[in-house]
Amino acid sequence: MSGHIVPKKTYYTIFLLLMVLLAVTVLIAYLDLDHATGIGGLNIIVALSIAFTKMMLVVLYFMHMKWSSKLTWIFGGASILWLILMLVITLADYFSRGWVMFTNK
Repeated sequence: MSGHIVPKKTYYTIFLLLMVLLAVTVLIAYLDLDHATGIGGLNIIVALSIAFTKMMLVVLYFMHMKWSSKLTWIFGGASILWLILMLVITLADYFSRGWVMFTNK
C-alpha cells in the first residue's frame, strides 16, 4: 500500500494559512469584541473557532487524514466523541458539586 504524495506547495500553503490564523488569534486577543458588539462571550467564540480551524488544517493535511481510508476516519471520529464524553462527564461532576465557603476567624 503506497501513501499519498503531497506536493510541497500544499504544505507551504497550509503553513502560511496557519501563520495568518495565528496572527488573527493574537489580534483578536487584544480586541474587546464583547463590549464592541454587545454580544457576551464573543471573544472566546471567535478564539475557539479559529483554534478549531487550525486543528482541522493540521489533522487533514499534516497528519494526512484527508487521504486516509474510511476506517481511519471512523477511529478519528470515535476518538473525538470519546474526548467529548470524558469532558462532559468531568464537567457534569464539577458543576454539580456544592462548594463550601470558609471564613477566616
